[in-house]
Amino acid sequence: MADLSAFPITNKWPPRNSDVIQLYSFPTPNGVKASIMLEETGLPYEPHRVTLSDEDVKSPEFLSLNPNNKIPAIIDPDGPNGAPLGLFESGAILIYLAEKSGKFLGSDPAERAHIIQWLMFQMGGLGPMLGQLGFFYKFAGSEWDDKRPQQRYIDEAKRLLGVLNLELAGKTWIAGSHFSIADIAIAPWLGALDFYGAKDAVNWSDHTNLVDYVERFNDRPAVQKGRKIPSDE
Repeated sequence: MADLSAFPITNKWPPRNSDVIQLYSFPTPNGVKASIMLEETGLPYEPHRVTLSDEDVKSPEFLSLNPNNKIPAIIDPDGPNGAPLGLFESGAILIYLAEKSGKFLGSDPAERAHIIQWLMFQMGGLGPMLGQLGFFYKFAGSEWDDKRPQQRYIDEAKRLLGVLNLELAGKTWIAGSHFSIADIAIAPWLGALDFYGAKDAVNWSDHTNLVDYVERFNDRPAVQKGRKIPSDE
C-alpha cells in the first residue's frame, strides 16, 4: 500500500486503498468534472465526499491539500516519477488525468491546443459567469431590490451560450468529432442552468445545438455514473 501519511487530508478522510487515486469532491458542476473524467478513463480511484460546509472545505486537513478551499482535489499515489502528487483546480486535474491516461486531450499538438482553448473558455468565462447568474437568480442575490446585477449575468450567460451554440453547429463535440476534457468541463455547467431554474431567463430552448449537445453528453454511461459521485451514502 502506498504511504500517503505526508498528506494531512488523509487523517480526516482515510483511504481504504491508498494505491489508487484519492478524489476529494462533491457533486457540483466543478466537482463532477473529476469524477466523470475518472469514470471515462477507467483509472482506479476512491471518492471521498467533501461537503461545501466550512467544517469540511475550511478544515485544516482539506486546506493542506487545497489552500483555496474549493473542491475537487486529488492525490495520485503514483504521480510523476512514481511519487505521490496532490493536485487541486478542476481544469488542472482534467489535464493531468488526460495526460496520465492518454485520453481526451487530442492526438496531435494542434488538437490538444484547441481542446485546452475550450477548457479555458469554461474555466475563465462560462463557469464563473453562470455561477454568478446562479447567485443573483436563485440564491441570496435574487432578493436584492436592484436587479441590474442579475440582468448583467443573464445577458452575459446568453452571450456565452450563443458562442457555444454557434461553435457546435455541425459538430458532435466542442473541439470536433472527438469527445474531450473540454466537453467534461463545459457540459456540467450547462446543466447547472436547470438547477438554477434559469433556463427560461436565458432562452435555453432557442439554443438547439446546445440542447442536443447536453443530451449527447448525459447519454454517456460514465457521465451518468460520475455525476452522482461522491454519493451521500
